[in-house]
Amino acid sequence: MSDYPVIAIPDVHGQLDLLNQAFDWIAKDEAADAQLVFLGDYVDRGPACKQVIDLLLDLKAKRDDVTCLMGNHDSLMITFADDPFHIHPLIERPLRWLDKSLGGRPTLASYGVDVSEERPFEDIAADAREAVPEAHWNFLKGLERMYETENHVFVHAGIRPGVPFDQQDPEELYWIRPGFLDDETIHPKMVVHGHTIVKFPTRYVNRINCDAGAAKGKTLYPVVLDGDDAFALGPDGRIKL
Repeated sequence: MSDYPVIAIPDVHGQLDLLNQAFDWIAKDEAADAQLVFLGDYVDRGPACKQVIDLLLDLKAKRDDVTCLMGNHDSLMITFADDPFHIHPLIERPLRWLDKSLGGRPTLASYGVDVSEERPFEDIAADAREAVPEAHWNFLKGLERMYETENHVFVHAGIRPGVPFDQQDPEELYWIRPGFLDDETIHPKMVVHGHTIVKFPTRYVNRINCDAGAAKGKTLYPVVLDGDDAFALGPDGRIKL
């Protein structure tokens, strides 16, 4: 049985309205029943992170062809619960999850946590451990690192060129930019990823970047993969990549 078609859905970042719009475009496409691969980053920056995870849990309960990958922001949320002062070594600047540019405060606010600036980090973390449902923590901790089909490998950020897929550093799968984005190595499979914002889903010689900036309120384009062909879905249907 063929793996294809597959629909990749890039970084949602708590933008429930944009995700629902993407589902509407999928429903109108000939591949509406295709398997879905979400590329990670369900939380941070957008206003409806809790609701996005509720939707994904409901979707996974109804379908067995939905894969959800781990993103760097999802990983940061998990770490925050145990270490609210954690600074990840692969972040370009020394930032904590509650710092504005990472977007942790809107995530916890969607769960009803008081994220006022004057509150100590450890108090916010204690409230987060209580306010976020166990099912949501389990969802985040159970996210997959990588997914493969016949012609494609799906990850959040990218891969380390030259390293076999089964030997990749999971942290680089969530965070990598230099060494991957600037590399034109032909990998064993086309890499499908998000993490780095482009104006529109873009196909390169060895990868397809699907992230068009939903984190900043821009359009969330699903990407249909059918063998070697790739299309972005928008209001007017398919756009070949």
